Amino acid sequence: MLDLNFFKDKNILVTGHTGFKGSWLCKILSDAGAIVTGYSLKPPTDPNLFTLSGIEKKINSIIGDIRDFEHLMQVFDQVQPEIVIHLAAQPIVRQSYRDPLETYETNVMGTVHLLEAVRLHPCVRSVLNVTTDKVYYNREWEWGYREEDPLDGYDPYSNSKSCSELVTHSYKLSFFKDGMPAVSTARAGNVIGGGDFASDRIIPDCVRAAASNQPMIVRNPHSVRPYQHVLEPLMLYLTIVQKQYETSDFAGYYNVGPDDKDCLTTGNLVDLFCESWGNGMTWESHWDGGPHEANFLKLDCSRVKHVFGWKPTWDVKTAVQKTVEWSKIWLENGDIAACMEEQIKSFLA
Repeated sequence: MLDLNFFKDKNILVTGHTGFKGSWLCKILSDAGAIVTGYSLKPPTDPNLFTLSGIEKKINSIIGDIRDFEHLMQVFDQVQPEIVIHLAAQPIVRQSYRDPLETYETNVMGTVHLLEAVRLHPCVRSVLNVTTDKVYYNREWEWGYREEDPLDGYDPYSNSKSCSELVTHSYKLSFFKDGMPAVSTARAGNVIGGGDFASDRIIPDCVRAAASNQPMIVRNPHSVRPYQHVLEPLMLYLTIVQKQYETSDFAGYYNVGPDDKDCLTTGNLVDLFCESWGNGMTWESHWDGGPHEANFLKLDCSRVKHVFGWKPTWDVKTAVQKTVEWSKIWLENGDIAACMEEQIKSFLA
């Protein structure tokens, strides 16, 4: 149901645009002819996809902090966006244990600032707040969580995203009850893809190990997660944004994840990576005694399948292969933008 032509000449604000997901999203939108403004801190890693992809030259990139409400309001005044996609977050579980204050300020008050700016700018017609599959109260059960299940993340990151969901729900009831603007949240599972350089993430750690010809060290090979290529949720985000722009009946709360067959253990995922990378790549299991993280988590995505007729395009094996393809081009100083364009084209085909 996604028509990228819809976004041509649309005025779109993306928060968190310098991150991994944000860079891919801005690439898709700018190539589709959208007028994109990004609002975010500087890229969180070095190297980073935002710089490597050259996307900074194709959009209006504003460096700012989502916790700075006055600056955010100035950007809204200047840009007058029709569509707002909120990705800005502190996204790392282990970092949330190290600095819970920053995590809550960014993920909770950042959402409040974003929605308050939306409330004060009637130009906005469609808003999507991207959270996480970790917003649910995790009972470690074997079936997928549905949108009606209780929200209560355990660690500061997950809990702050649960709070972000509740803030969004309150604003919808209090200020956007007439559907103007239309507001949705998307609870996405783990994403992989070329250009993720974050610390404490399994595939970036795999790429770093492979690049240095070292075995990959896996903290918990038995934890189960839903894995999907980054293009899967991004295309679904854009579908939600488009459909609710056209009619607010599509506004809601949506799980965004792969099919059950792509919910697999971390060890299985690393096996797929080693197979795809080749060159004798191996991994070792070393539990480092770190803080609590969920062992079993998957989503029930029946709602997006029913509402939007959506189904995953790439299985997890293909997602890993595309990630390896991108990573090897990067290591060989190849054309990153061309690789991204080809992968987007292949995905849409």
